[in-house]
Amino acid sequence: MKQTPSLLFSIVILIAILGLGYQLSNAIVRFKTIDRNVVVKGLSEREYPADKVIWPIQFVEASNELSTLYAQMDATANAITAFLEEQGVAGDAISLSRPQITDKWANQYGGGPMPELRYTAAQTVTVYSEEVQHIRAVMGKISSLIKQGIALGGDAYYDQTEYLFTRLNDVKPDMIEEATKNAREVAQKFAQDSDSKLGQIRYASQGQFSVGSRDQNTPHIKKVRVVTTLNYYLVD
Repeated sequence: MKQTPSLLFSIVILIAILGLGYQLSNAIVRFKTIDRNVVVKGLSEREYPADKVIWPIQFVEASNELSTLYAQMDATANAITAFLEEQGVAGDAISLSRPQITDKWANQYGGGPMPELRYTAAQTVTVYSEEVQHIRAVMGKISSLIKQGIALGGDAYYDQTEYLFTRLNDVKPDMIEEATKNAREVAQKFAQDSDSKLGQIRYASQGQFSVGSRDQNTPHIKKVRVVTTLNYYLVD
């Protein structure tokens, strides 16, 4: 009878040790599971036509008299606007900037000969439209303005036509799904090659969407791209 408490105590200690060992073994297994993971990236890349176009048409005039210069600017702006409307461009898609006037006599340096025409002015008629293909067709007819004696040109950087893609939110869900699917296929292949199974997602990062021209010759075709990053557990 006196040995019973000692025996019970020993049994309790043994059970506690066994339980602690089981917990430690599970912790080691969980630790190994957490430690084994694979990071993969998935890509989705698609091409879409631009849905908006910004077309700046800059013209220049010169004169020795400001009043004459302003009259020339008005006449040229009206001629360009009339041309655009004749080609079916909506009036509310056309806007006119303020003229930029330069006094060449005031800016003369070095004591050289004075320019023949004192004042020059540059102004821009801008077309902003969702009818991208129509506007591109009108661009091909712009030479008719040059034949009228209108001097077109200006800054090659600031007067470049710009094409926009504004429907990014419409295409995001499908592209994210495609990129995620591609990433999972890569992860599954990695798990198969390493004699493992693919577990749950540890973490995921969508990445940022980028929109750019397909190439310099087709700026009206936009390439939309997104890369997702996923981290999967690997289990035996």
